[in-house]
Amino acid sequence: MNKAALKQFLDEAVQRNNQAKFIESDPIAIPHGFSQLQDIEIMGFWVAVLAWGQRKTIINKALELIELMDGAPYDFILNHRPEDRERLALFKHRTFNSTDTAYFLTFLQQYYRQYESLESAFTQFLKPNSPDISEALIGFHDLFFSLPDAPQRTRKHLPTPLRNSTCKRINMFLRWMVRKDGHGVDFGCWQNISPAQLLMPLDVHVDRIARRYGLLERKQSDWQAVLELTENLRQFDAQDPVKYDFALFGLGIEEREAE
Repeated sequence: MNKAALKQFLDEAVQRNNQAKFIESDPIAIPHGFSQLQDIEIMGFWVAVLAWGQRKTIINKALELIELMDGAPYDFILNHRPEDRERLALFKHRTFNSTDTAYFLTFLQQYYRQYESLESAFTQFLKPNSPDISEALIGFHDLFFSLPDAPQRTRKHLPTPLRNSTCKRINMFLRWMVRKDGHGVDFGCWQNISPAQLLMPLDVHVDRIARRYGLLERKQSDWQAVLELTENLRQFDAQDPVKYDFALFGLGIEEREAE
């Protein structure tokens, strides 16, 4: 398949999957349950961090977390007292446990008592004309774990490019917050990061389909693979390369469901 044919094929897959019907069965359904910016950010971030395993299970665990926060994540984060955390002590999803939950609550409470939006936790590390969000991911990771009581075990839930991780879940969260195309899936509620700076969320489905169509040749699925794939997708749309997440992820899911 030549470049023009591949672009048309991928654009059609984007159109097929970048629709409101995509929301219901995807973890992005969780932040779509809110209208206030901070609620969207908090649950978008948290459900993205929890996003491994079956999508239905991820959604159910996020709904459980919301219930434990009285259905109002931002208000709970901002105003809860230490004794209010007792109810979250048993919250767990795979390897994410009560220690991780407690630290997330601590960081988010301290952060939101100083800043209005989680966006600045990323953008403060972006230099003018940064080609992509690499610096923002590194800076956010370091900021998140800057508190003196940051547990070592929690670091595995929030990777950094400096450890050569794909940073799939955080790249997905930033796609949700930054992209705005009128289709109603991604929120586009952040204004200071450009869609052109976003990097692809690289999971097993995206990896497999990207390799099949010659968009990814690096043997390892690591941070350099994310940069390679995104750069190749910029050839199709330099201003919004990550829209092709809908194509590659969608094709991977369609293929799996057809098996």
